[in-house]
Amino acid sequence: MYRQGDVLIVPVAESALPPHVGDGPKEPRDARGRLVLALGEVTGHAHAVVGPGQLMRESSPFGPMLLHLPDGGRVVHEEHAAIPLPKGWYRVVRQREYVPGSVRLVAD
Repeated sequence: MYRQGDVLIVPVAESALPPHVGDGPKEPRDARGRLVLALGEVTGHAHAVVGPGQLMRESSPFGPMLLHLPDGGRVVHEEHAAIPLPKGWYRVVRQREYVPGSVRLVAD
């Protein structure tokens, strides 16, 4: 498992992936060519992956995302040390917080 700020990245065995996982819509890269896992609402900084790969959102907009890195990659952020990731599949989960009456994504 890997954590950078409010983003948790969990390796997933390919055999545990849902069928046809790579067939769905892909998240686009940003203007700098990165796969953005989480964008800081306050600072504008981003937890992002540099390198070849695909990022796919699972069923709900707040649900986890799946990240496929066929050659590995690095998670970068302006305020954190880079994290190297070996090749493989990952589930990307955003930290949530409870506020009275609801649950929301943590704002970076």
